[in-house]
Amino acid sequence: MATIHFIPGDKTVSVTDGSNLLEAARKAGVFVAAPCDGAGTCGKCWVKIPAAQRRNFKEAPHEWLTQAERAEGWVLACQSTIHGDLQVEPGEYDDEELKILSEGQTVAVELDPWITKTLVTSIAETIVKAGGMVLAIEPGDTTQALFGVAVDIGTTTLVVALIDLRDGREIAVASDLNPQARHAQDVLSRIKIGSQPEGLKLLHGELIAELNRLIGEAAEQAHVLLRRIYEAVFSGNTTMLHLATGTNPASLGKYPYTPVLQCGGHVRAEDIGLAIAPDGQVYLPPIMSAYVGADITSGILAAKLAGLSGVTLFVDIGTNGEMVLAVDGQLTATSTAAGPAFEGMNITCGMRASRGAIELVSLSGDSVEIKTIADAPPVGLCGSGLLDIVGELAAHGGVDKNGRFQTNGALPNRPWKDRFGSLDGKPIFRIADPVYLSQKDVRQVQLAKAAIRAGIDLMLRANNLTAVQVDRVLIAGSFGFHLRTASLIHLGLLPREFKDRVEFVGNTSKSGARAFLLNHRLRDELKQLVQQVRVLELANDPAFQKTFVKALTF
Repeated sequence: MATIHFIPGDKTVSVTDGSNLLEAARKAGVFVAAPCDGAGTCGKCWVKIPAAQRRNFKEAPHEWLTQAERAEGWVLACQSTIHGDLQVEPGEYDDEELKILSEGQTVAVELDPWITKTLVTSIAETIVKAGGMVLAIEPGDTTQALFGVAVDIGTTTLVVALIDLRDGREIAVASDLNPQARHAQDVLSRIKIGSQPEGLKLLHGELIAELNRLIGEAAEQAHVLLRRIYEAVFSGNTTMLHLATGTNPASLGKYPYTPVLQCGGHVRAEDIGLAIAPDGQVYLPPIMSAYVGADITSGILAAKLAGLSGVTLFVDIGTNGEMVLAVDGQLTATSTAAGPAFEGMNITCGMRASRGAIELVSLSGDSVEIKTIADAPPVGLCGSGLLDIVGELAAHGGVDKNGRFQTNGALPNRPWKDRFGSLDGKPIFRIADPVYLSQKDVRQVQLAKAAIRAGIDLMLRANNLTAVQVDRVLIAGSFGFHLRTASLIHLGLLPREFKDRVEFVGNTSKSGARAFLLNHRLRDELKQLVQQVRVLELANDPAFQKTFVKALTF
């Protein structure tokens, strides 16, 4: 047996020789960031071990750490096995000042909520009804306290909006990181974890605890009692809704990818641990498939896709590239596994959109111009900055069409050409000390953008359309809102024909959830609508691989 002592925190755990260091940390109740759930693909589970103890562990080969970092004692916990006593210091993981978009294009709806109140003056009691059925009877006149919450459950972030159901006003908003992202960044990894009883308990419990905290924060801002919040609308992808309700998501990860939840109905808030009114309800908007979920249903509602004439492409860019093509009200939907690169994961200097993250990059002037979140000194590269720098290099000859860094001999005479160099024998481009872009990072962007572009091309082809026939392109999602059209075009993520047709519509998952909350009749309308949506399963499309490979080029 080996004894592992974690500092700071002064926690100790005993494990057998050969145990994994990340698993030992979890056993000790010590948090170590591992967005890839220990697969070794994100490079974020840094821990430091004293030089004198290096004989007591073995680390599998990987490329995430530089020689200088290794010399300081840093290792990846998920790639290390224990062969003796260790003193371990986890690296810092700071989510403070995370930049989360809570606003999105809204749709005007008639006020007709599911939850209503009626004062019976003769007995001085207030009757609370849900869809016309009595939900609760409250003493006195409580008709002035009628609230609900619209909840966007993103793969990476959470947004909670407190809504006054009497007039439709949004009176408070709270947001933060989805705690599940610390264990697994992408949907497939969470399905794998959630398929086991302990994993499901972990992911469900952490998510509900964080939602309760955010609802409490919003309620405190607005001086609202939790027992006066009677309904929540959960808008999220299909996997997130399974995990939010404590439903095993295993069927989403294997053919024929059939959801257990069909949604379009309610669950009791108490049954899933949501701390709102004792008899509160949670509405789950209808989904289209295992990988086109309620967040896209909310987006269809918020963007009024079914009512638009002409051809409209709606794309939610994130770890999952979900998209809808509307042709005079006829809808086709699909999704692609873009992966976590857009969130700054699997990227050497990648980070989430928080203080010090480079979010904008320009190479058009005499120097490399950057903008960081909060104008703080640069410490890493978030998703928008990543796409910016790769897009700029592609536009200005810094990478060729296949994504390879241009050598100084092949590169046009640019003032920033001397920023190309090497680190530990591998090519890099120095953006701003200490942040750089590696050749491997460019490959990650290629894979992510090619997945989305292939989805767009195949959905157009399925409708016998070309890019030039698309009238408007709506980019949704918190991540998408911070992107620049030019970068998306330079990367080839969007066709050049879309150049002057792109509109960024923000967090339509939340704004659509708000519309569902304010008018319950929309629920049946959208339930009928999504049943008519044509869903393309790209995994079954024989043209996907060829289209994907073609889309890898810049």
